Amino acid sequence: MDAEILAFDPPVGIAEVLEPGLRRVLAPNPSPMTFRGTNTYLLGERGLCVIDPGPDSDAHLEAILAAVGPEQSITHVVVTHAHVDHSPLAARLARRVGAKVWAFGGPEAGRSAVMDSLAGQGLAGGGEGVDVTFLPDSVVAEGDEITGDTWTLEVIHTPGHFGNHIALAWGDVCFVGDHVMGWASSLVSPPDGDLSDFMQSCAKLQARSWRVFHAGHGAPIEMPHARLDWLVSHRLGREAEILAELSDGPATASALAARIYTDTPAALLPAATRNVFAHLVDLVGKNIISSVGDLGEKAVFERR
Repeated sequence: MDAEILAFDPPVGIAEVLEPGLRRVLAPNPSPMTFRGTNTYLLGERGLCVIDPGPDSDAHLEAILAAVGPEQSITHVVVTHAHVDHSPLAARLARRVGAKVWAFGGPEAGRSAVMDSLAGQGLAGGGEGVDVTFLPDSVVAEGDEITGDTWTLEVIHTPGHFGNHIALAWGDVCFVGDHVMGWASSLVSPPDGDLSDFMQSCAKLQARSWRVFHAGHGAPIEMPHARLDWLVSHRLGREAEILAELSDGPATASALAARIYTDTPAALLPAATRNVFAHLVDLVGKNIISSVGDLGEKAVFERR
């Protein structure tokens, strides 16, 4: 990780102004998956929208409440997706302030048919952890608007990292959750992550004009289209590596991950294997490769 990325190191629990009407509070949950921690955003001047309250942390709950001024109140709580580093605090916060929780749906909402099938076979885990009890008060869909007293958010359904993942457009600013991050490529881990959906969501965001992305982790992304282009190129490059390895003969996802992710610490190889598996499922769907037997994480894959 280069020095510019590592330079992002804001104080935990302190509301920092990003631009007029927008502040960020960093949650106390740093990890290899979350970088410095989850970014919680406070949008508005009087009636505030809290985007991604974060993990179930007493300290973070109090930090969010401490950021609310005497002439302010929290009127909306919006969750980009149901991973345990983004959604668990939503219900507690909403009850505390008398607001509703808005999201695309529960943890299985938006999941593609192929991922439903894999989940039905027992495939689970492999990501940051799913908030299995998450249930919003208000369900939103593509194109819906969530409106407060001085702000409006447009809902953009962006499955890929997670089926119920949404991005939120605030004019030419977009809150992109974990779909786009500046410090790492986004994790796509079946059955909750779907690479085919991920690439389509990238194309959806690429089709619009943006000034800045605010991600679930890491610094603001000041060149959003360049970052989207990099993400797509990165995924296509990984696909090419997988196909090159399969040209030498059939292989499993774990074998391919071990041969491709040679610099990855052993503790992160399971996540790398899920990432490779996501590519393999996508390639099966595009009829470029096939699985020997039933499609599953332990299947053997071969080029057609």
